[in-house]
Amino acid sequence: MSGRSVLKRIDWVSVLFYILLVTIGWLNIYSSTFSDAEPSIFDFSLLHGKQLFFFGASIATIVIILALEASFFERFSSVLYIISIVLLLGLFVFGKTIAGATSWYNLGFFNLQPSELAKVGTALALAKYLSDIQTDIKRRKDQLYAFLIILIPAFLIVPQPDPGSALVFFSLVFVIFREGLPLYYLGIGFLAILVFVTTLMFGTIWVSITIILLLVLFFLLKKKRFKLPILPIIIFAIVTIVFSLSVNFVFNNVFEQRHRDRFSLWLRLEKDPAKLEQIRKTIGYNTYQSEKAIESGGFFGKGFLEGTRTKGDFVPEQETDYIFSTVGEEWGFVGTATVVLLFSLLLLRLVYLAERQKSSFSRMYGYGVISILLIHYFINIGMVIGLLPTIGIPLPFFSYGGSGLLFFSILLFIFLKLDTNRLKEGI
Repeated sequence: MSGRSVLKRIDWVSVLFYILLVTIGWLNIYSSTFSDAEPSIFDFSLLHGKQLFFFGASIATIVIILALEASFFERFSSVLYIISIVLLLGLFVFGKTIAGATSWYNLGFFNLQPSELAKVGTALALAKYLSDIQTDIKRRKDQLYAFLIILIPAFLIVPQPDPGSALVFFSLVFVIFREGLPLYYLGIGFLAILVFVTTLMFGTIWVSITIILLLVLFFLLKKKRFKLPILPIIIFAIVTIVFSLSVNFVFNNVFEQRHRDRFSLWLRLEKDPAKLEQIRKTIGYNTYQSEKAIESGGFFGKGFLEGTRTKGDFVPEQETDYIFSTVGEEWGFVGTATVVLLFSLLLLRLVYLAERQKSSFSRMYGYGVISILLIHYFINIGMVIGLLPTIGIPLPFFSYGGSGLLFFSILLFIFLKLDTNRLKEGI
């Protein structure tokens, strides 16, 4: 396919959203790191200069992606996946530790985070496997292999420790659901989360009593309304109670103290108001200051480079995980609503593009892209405004980070390249 043909067929609506998000993100990185003593935007020793450099590198990489044949990505998806797994394994020997996590390779001029490459490789490998089996994923063996593709990189990332990045991989389960995985898996997952949270909030005794009452209610109504077998329901109830009994052990013996404090803050588990406020100002300091910065912005914000909390470095990691707080302070509700709208429109556009693919590989990879971007977007903004616990997930195309910007761009534009090939597939 010629370069002119690719430019004609590429979805320019998605490209426009991408450019707007990267540009607005860079402006806020510049603002959060701005210094009157170093006002140059082209100083590549500063964070905003480095981000500008990686935007240029992303554009160069995008040109290469668009120049390749669309079939290249399907053909070499397994190779890319294996390379990413090898790089994740290599971190245990050669990794560089930053902020307590051994998640980077020091390449001299920049730090490479292989988990970002692994997201691309895993999305491609999962799409390749599911498209190769050419059937609804009903067989247990097919389900197991699909889950393993997701779990292998996730389990290699957890001990770095980087649970936030590991969580992102589990979002790819939604691709498997899109292709026919029975919904009861999703129900079991949500039930496990519900039991875990309610056990922490109310205790095992109350959760167990609730389950027993539901079981009794089931038996009372079974003859009239339900036709489910009795034994599996009883076993399921017992397993659920046992899981609830294990929650406190896991919480107190497996979780680190900082994780327990974050859950205590998020779920308000600490009953002593003084202790809760102390946790909020220590472990929850980032979120606390982020909320204050966003609140201070009001409706229209304080103006570009006028954020007093941003200038005063009140919010740690403001150029990375908490970049959304800069938007809130300097651009107010109007700015934050604009960013949310842009991300939402981009995701909806990608859903539209994925659904119009005739190639099953392209469709599945498209939903992999959507899943990864959605969980980043949802969790990052949720933790910045205090709705979710802090787990260290950046905002795509927005937060500072060379590896993040580069590989998010690769993730997106591989799909846009696949989409340009849809006419050859009969669409």
